[in-house]
Amino acid sequence: MAMTEPALQVFSADQVHAALPWKALVEQLARAFAQGAEVPVRHAHGLGQGDALLLMPAWNAEAIGVKLVTVMPGNAARNAATVQATYLLLERATGRMRALLDGEALTLRRTAAASVLAARHLARSDARRLLVAGTGNLAGWMARAYHALRPELTHIAIWGRNAKSATALVQSLSDEGLPVHACDDLRSGVASADIVCCVTTSTTPLVLGEWLQPGTHLDLVGAFKPDMRETDDTAVLRSRVFVDTLAGALAEAGDLVQPLAEGRMDRSHVLGELAQLVRGDIPGRLSAQEITLFKSVGTALEDLAAARMVLATRR
Repeated sequence: MAMTEPALQVFSADQVHAALPWKALVEQLARAFAQGAEVPVRHAHGLGQGDALLLMPAWNAEAIGVKLVTVMPGNAARNAATVQATYLLLERATGRMRALLDGEALTLRRTAAASVLAARHLARSDARRLLVAGTGNLAGWMARAYHALRPELTHIAIWGRNAKSATALVQSLSDEGLPVHACDDLRSGVASADIVCCVTTSTTPLVLGEWLQPGTHLDLVGAFKPDMRETDDTAVLRSRVFVDTLAGALAEAGDLVQPLAEGRMDRSHVLGELAQLVRGDIPGRLSAQEITLFKSVGTALEDLAAARMVLATRR
């Protein structure tokens, strides 16, 4: 008698978020980075009229996963999100489809968890003040992840170019019980923060190195193209610099690509990637006074690990 193939599981955004509690997700990512996976460079295809299709594959001995992302600038006029994402998870042995997941929820959750995982190695253990620069969709999830996994944080400040958006995000997070308030002046907010998390699409530096106090951890998440920047050269050069993956960050992260290309920074200034920190191959923070920097552009390894965790909730 032929065996019945497992049914394809479909997970909505709410189901993805519910299946990825912060602490368990961070531990899942730590294991994934320590073990490694095959992660080819993502494929980007222009579809014409400014539209694009991105394919982000990864696989290991147990599973294959591909995130499919569409970028449709015309969606604003259609009252639809510009970026849409779906994740497909397959069995490695047979290639059978196992799950379809909401790709945006998966991305939001794993991105925030990866930053907090890096901060475990790079931020001071006595850090009390977090500043989040940015008010987009990811900004709130960064605040939630840090709050959940670093309960010693007693102050969370939100800064945004648009004060109305910052106020709205502060109200939303405050309603959830986070110790959050609005930051009106970015310079003073950075100077008083122990952890500065940037989640913007800025093309000019927002956080300047001269503002950073000894012991600060700088978490750069937003800028993901070579022409984007959230910090200046001084901030990068004053810091011990780590990245999520060398292949991705050194090709896409403007905060690093620009000073490298223009000869203002040597490649050796980028000390290593998150997998090396997790495995203990390279030490993270060496003293309470040094400034550390983590730059992420995202890796499909994180998607694969998180998607497998979601599927496990249905077994």
